[in-house]
Amino acid sequence: MPAKKILVVDDEPEVRKLMEHFLTTQGYEVRLAENGRLGLAALDTFTPDLVLLDMHMPEMDGAETLRALAQHS
Repeated sequence: MPAKKILVVDDEPEVRKLMEHFLTTQGYEVRLAENGRLGLAALDTFTPDLVLLDMHMPEMDGAETLRALAQHS
């Protein structure tokens, strides 16, 4: 069975790297995005089973990103 896919959207590089390390060691395929705009762009080439989303980000906050994700589906 293929690995479950997780998209991590967080503006903190340390958090992204920590999440990537933890999730990949658990067998997940992980993509990272540093803001909501890039997270949405990642959906063009990556269909995640789960999105881990920081709610407090500059440029496009988590609530805005979540609304855009809901419209994307």
